[in-house]
Amino acid sequence: MENNQVQEKKNWLSIIGTNLALIIIFAFFLFPIIWMVGMSFKTIDDILAWPPKFFFTPTLANFKAIITSQMELRGVGSIPIDFMQGFWHTLIISATAVIVSVILGVPASYALSRFNFKGREDIAFTFLSFRFGPELLVIIPIYFIFQKINLMDTYAGLIWVYQLITLPMIIWIMRSYVDDVPVDFEDACVIDGYPRWRAVFKIVLPIIRPGIAASALLAFIYAWNNFLFALVLGSSKTSTLTISAMKFISAEALRYGIMSAGIVISFLPILAFSVFAQRYFVRGLSMGAIKR
Repeated sequence: MENNQVQEKKNWLSIIGTNLALIIIFAFFLFPIIWMVGMSFKTIDDILAWPPKFFFTPTLANFKAIITSQMELRGVGSIPIDFMQGFWHTLIISATAVIVSVILGVPASYALSRFNFKGREDIAFTFLSFRFGPELLVIIPIYFIFQKINLMDTYAGLIWVYQLITLPMIIWIMRSYVDDVPVDFEDACVIDGYPRWRAVFKIVLPIIRPGIAASALLAFIYAWNNFLFALVLGSSKTSTLTISAMKFISAEALRYGIMSAGIVISFLPILAFSVFAQRYFVRGLSMGAIKR
């Protein structure tokens, strides 16, 4: 009896110790995010205070500056920062680029998975090379091409060039998913009298839906955070968040509070997309996405 009590006590101590260790690890990795969110509600005096203030009177002035696009400067007045304009530009460009990549990438991944043709692996590797190649390698020729065909500082131009970021990722992730779907499923559907394209829509697409959500989310994050393409190929008409954030740096000071508020706002679309695709995303990463 005593041995059972001792063993039960050890089990409880083990469970408590494991949970405590997980809480400490979780707090360690989450602390920078918590601190950044806290700075978005602080005044500049509270942010620069030493020792750091963990308890303070929150303010919405930083979010007001972001939403109204006016940053106050001491003794000077205010200057426009156009952060929300950059937010909407980024949302339109990134979302449209991902939608176009999904429309093009899913059929391309199906073709690379199902059909045997000469140069198939070479074509697949070419798509992959677009992703791991440095952006500086292609930005100069793209710049001159865009100047000649009048695509500088346009939505169409940035959405087009963002395919270098989003399309290769979707093709390679989705190819693994299509590989996981037995071709016998489609053959059985064809035998029942369905055309091949309808078999794909009825059998393959519902099965690979988690992969579409996972790859689209990853592609959206990379497109959302892109800096170089937006800097070189865009301007006032298509200025993105990564460009608008540079205006937080002034000769007077670094506006840490406004920068933190901008980060919080810019994170909301990714958070919303992640919550929406959560049930697909976890399954997506555990299946075909990391297979190759």
